[in-house]
Amino acid sequence: MSDTMHDGVKPVTANEFVEQELHRGLQAIEQVFSCHALSLFGPLYPGVDDILRSVIEKRCDRSSTSNKLVILLTTPGGMLEPVQRMVATIRRHYQIVDFVIPNYAYSAGTILALSGDAILMDYYSRLGPIDPQIKSSRGRTVSALGHLEKYNELIKKAQNGKISAAEVQLLIEGFDQAELYNIEQARELSIAALEEWLVEYKFKNWKTTETRKQPVTLEMKKKRASLIGKQLNDTKKWHSHGYGISMEVLQRDLKLVIDDFGKDAAISNAVRSYHDLLSDYMVKRDTQGVVHVCNQYRPFM
Repeated sequence: MSDTMHDGVKPVTANEFVEQELHRGLQAIEQVFSCHALSLFGPLYPGVDDILRSVIEKRCDRSSTSNKLVILLTTPGGMLEPVQRMVATIRRHYQIVDFVIPNYAYSAGTILALSGDAILMDYYSRLGPIDPQIKSSRGRTVSALGHLEKYNELIKKAQNGKISAAEVQLLIEGFDQAELYNIEQARELSIAALEEWLVEYKFKNWKTTETRKQPVTLEMKKKRASLIGKQLNDTKKWHSHGYGISMEVLQRDLKLVIDDFGKDAAISNAVRSYHDLLSDYMVKRDTQGVVHVCNQYRPFM
């Protein structure tokens, strides 16, 4: 595209044009939801929380205000600490926070989504087991629960006298006890965070039971949240870190209330159009992550 000036106006580049279209797409989402909107696409690692804080504070400094935020979330997961800071930032500026899952939000992304007042998915959307990633002693990012499960499997084999020489060597050299302790703590912390946020936000309007219409107590909310946390933390149930859990399974097996945005044509069209354009643009720009609010497009990684 030419950079030649026409009537004193410099024409936009192809990238600028696409980003303008993304701004319009996010504005369309704000209109159908009647609130502010934010798009978070990419892994949840330290530094992303800083970007999110910056764009939200700038957004909220403007004259247009809202007590509600809709977050379009697409993520393979990440670490719990930045998620905790994101929730603290979001809740400082907005009373109501809903999460829309256009495609998938795994691991720590599932924990983040469950901090919302509502979750909106369609038949294609997926959440996942809560298995935040950690840095191993060798500097690699690994699935916390997968690492722990393998260690426990080898210990059980050793106790039963069925362990091979190669597995004994792996048990001795492949696992650091301090690292295993940190993994156990990460697991407990992820469940605790999920339980706290479910009770405080998603369950706050849960007043009566569905069938018997009995009053719902705080203890009942805590018990349900604890059960959901343990189920999502059950690696034997879900088999893998990246297993996708559909809206139907979440509703049926975990008894979670999930709103189907696919039933509303205006919302579905706005969400899909925006998400498809953003996905294509990130591939073309070789960008792994983006935080986007109205007129602020912040790529990362």
